[in-house]
Amino acid sequence: MQPILVFPEQPPPSLAQTLDLAGYSWVGIASPGAVDRLEPEDGWGGGVLCADDDPEGAWALARALRKREPRLEPLLVLVTGAQLPDLELREDLFDDFCLSPFHPRELEARVKHVLWRSGRGGRPEIIEHGPLILNLETYQAVIEKKPLDLTYMEYELLKFLATHPGKVFTRETLLSRVWGYEYYGGARTVDVHIRRLRAKLGEEHNLIQTVRSVGYRFGQSRWSS
Repeated sequence: MQPILVFPEQPPPSLAQTLDLAGYSWVGIASPGAVDRLEPEDGWGGGVLCADDDPEGAWALARALRKREPRLEPLLVLVTGAQLPDLELREDLFDDFCLSPFHPRELEARVKHVLWRSGRGGRPEIIEHGPLILNLETYQAVIEKKPLDLTYMEYELLKFLATHPGKVFTRETLLSRVWGYEYYGGARTVDVHIRRLRAKLGEEHNLIQTVRSVGYRFGQSRWSS
């Protein structure tokens, strides 16, 4: 795969680590003038521009990349919540965005998706279970062809359960596997998210089953034996 252009030249450690762990080759760029000088022989595979600390530099680079022949794409930008209102005015300068600070798995998924959409990556991984469809790269969920409005952790919980259909997990296991070992929330966190997921999925689908005194199971009717 072609290397990814990354701005700034010394990206935040969290960004560099996420790209490294995901297996991407990348090159830090300080300014538009370095794009041609550092370009690999087979060209750039895309770009990730961190606009939260130096928005002027990031957008100047994005404009320069869009004017190149051939223009460089796809471009993903990292922005803060305060910068969201400005994105509409710059929508021609990027292909996707991710909020900073970001969760590593979300950023990795967005990079994979934007590369796949441009023809530079593999096909997205899909999980299908009856009327439910999960796209593991775009973080989209659909049930009976209707999009589900899930929070990031609701999606992560649903994805984990859906990738282990029929298996029973205790609340403690779900906390450690979905939220992470560094998370200190109690078991009630799991119950709250399960309740919200059931409401959004629709009780009629019965996709998440409670196993009394144990935990939860995905993929069987809650009234089955």
